[in-house]
Amino acid sequence: MTRPPLPLYLDDVVVLRKPHPCGSTTWTIVRLGADIGARCSGCGRRVLMARSEIERDIKRFEARGPLAPAD
Repeated sequence: MTRPPLPLYLDDVVVLRKPHPCGSTTWTIVRLGADIGARCSGCGRRVLMARSEIERDIKRFEARGPLAPAD
């Protein structure tokens, strides 16, 4: 049985398991789709990762984007 995709929204701030080479583990979501674009909060580098890869690596959400539904 497959799991539904994790709901991600633009401007979500997430903490990933592995640190970026600059030392930061915090990323901002800047692009959505099959590939997820993220910007490192430490150095500003943008990367493109497969959705399945980023969903597996997310530790927690620091902040949700303005388009995320209020819980």
